[in-house]
Amino acid sequence: MAMAATSTSTSTTTSATGIPFSSSTTHHHHSPYVITRQFFTRPTYKSSRPLTKLHVSSSKPTTTATAAATTKKNEETIFFDGGAHYGDLLANLLLGFTLLWLPLTLAAVFRAFYLRYRFTNLRVTVISGLTGQDRSDFSYNVIKDVQVVPRFIGEWGDVIITLKDGTKVDLRSVPKFREIAKYCLSMAEKPVVLKESGAKGF
Repeated sequence: MAMAATSTSTSTTTSATGIPFSSSTTHHHHSPYVITRQFFTRPTYKSSRPLTKLHVSSSKPTTTATAAATTKKNEETIFFDGGAHYGDLLANLLLGFTLLWLPLTLAAVFRAFYLRYRFTNLRVTVISGLTGQDRSDFSYNVIKDVQVVPRFIGEWGDVIITLKDGTKVDLRSVPKFREIAKYCLSMAEKPVVLKESGAKGF
């Protein structure tokens, strides 16, 4: 039996969309039909967009800011640090030549050389003794009331602090006693209204 001859031709054609594809045409002799098979080739696109690298920081600014604020809040700052007013010592030395005034003169000498007051934003400190070994501290939270007693002509004065347990702390011959008393009241969150008595001696 004689078989019909078959010839196959392959050609590459570009479609209307610009996509190349391969076509294969098979011709069968003595057949009224033509079978055409098209093989599409998937185009390869090359992106021209640059790659962007993201750098993620591992730091925690919020935690750092909170820690800094806490540190600043707990940092102790000094409002006043000093001893008794020098006028107290001078006035008592002048009057110390009399035997009647001698005990007061010795007390003034002790206050001038061995007594120190310190007021910070956290506490009140009273340091006394020859080497400063005697020290008492209390916070503003335990303050109940603050009073002042001017001395001489009001150049210096006493600050009397009453604690919530009834204890009275008498700070003698304090410089800037009014400002210090107001500061203690404000830090203790009390009304800044000074209770001041009349001037008394030295």
